[in-house]
Amino acid sequence: MTSTHAIEAEHLVKHFGDTVAVDDVSFVVPEGSVLGLLGPNGAGKTTTVRMMTTLTLPTSGTARVAGHDVVGEPDAVRRSMGLTGQAATVDELLTGRENLRLIGQLYGLDKGYISRASEDLLERFSLGEAGDRIAKTYSGGMRRRLDLAVSLIATPPVLFLDEPTTGLDPRSRVELWEVLRELVADGTTLLLTTQYLEEADQLADNIVVIDRGTVIAEGTPLQLKDRSGAAALVVTVSEARDLDAAEALMRPHVQELHIDHGARQITAPAEGLGHMTRVAGLFDESGIVLDDIGLKRPSLDDVFLHLTGHRAEDGEAEAGSDGTGATDQSREAVR
Repeated sequence: MTSTHAIEAEHLVKHFGDTVAVDDVSFVVPEGSVLGLLGPNGAGKTTTVRMMTTLTLPTSGTARVAGHDVVGEPDAVRRSMGLTGQAATVDELLTGRENLRLIGQLYGLDKGYISRASEDLLERFSLGEAGDRIAKTYSGGMRRRLDLAVSLIATPPVLFLDEPTTGLDPRSRVELWEVLRELVADGTTLLLTTQYLEEADQLADNIVVIDRGTVIAEGTPLQLKDRSGAAALVVTVSEARDLDAAEALMRPHVQELHIDHGARQITAPAEGLGHMTRVAGLFDESGIVLDDIGLKRPSLDDVFLHLTGHRAEDGEAEAGSDGTGATDQSREAVR
């Protein structure tokens, strides 16, 4: 581990009675990057975040945030990080602006700074016009944005996001992704837990895949996709009646073919961009009209299925500190 790592975990283990929730998890997150902690419900993602953010003690192993040990220097860790849990923890009886100012006061920040930072954050998260409305009138997407803004009032260099877009509609999810990209561009380090495979693909520089409390794979999104198989060449003909002719045309030039009559598609193992170009040339000379031809890489969903034998959404609820599935996301615990 080096000083350029904003987040470090080494052989983290967490037991709840006889249940092993996290088993020998290790990873590092370089400064100014995004780590996606990917896995189904019950994989150990939230428990790992709770250890990293001082909400629960590791059974064994070590972790550091911004250079501070989570067990030996918990106060320093809390001053160096922000946390957005699975459920928004803003006070719904306060306005958006009051929520920000309250948390700034709890951090002991200067009143002038709190005022300026609150206005900046409200604007940054598109909440300026709603700043004087009480939070219970906010939509789900607005509450999540306010929750994230609250986490940033003290400008922490490290931000933990535990499934931050759970429950959001697709538009709100994409809007939040844009905000997170801006934070990283400004130098913030993110650890993002998610079971949305597209989210990890969109945001993460590196991904650690956890299943049943254990790290089963890690790498960049592209590296993980490459593990689950080669890209496929997909040809879509304009007319279903041309499928047989297209199959006959391709058969001498590919190892195997899969025909999808409903989608008017022929799929074959791809041997690279040059191979696709040669096949496209065959169709140019054949008179068969194509709607599309291209290379399709495995998705992260394919990766997860390949690694675990099940899809990411197939897990069970993760046990909390009492082993019942409850998780305490109280922000007061980290302030």
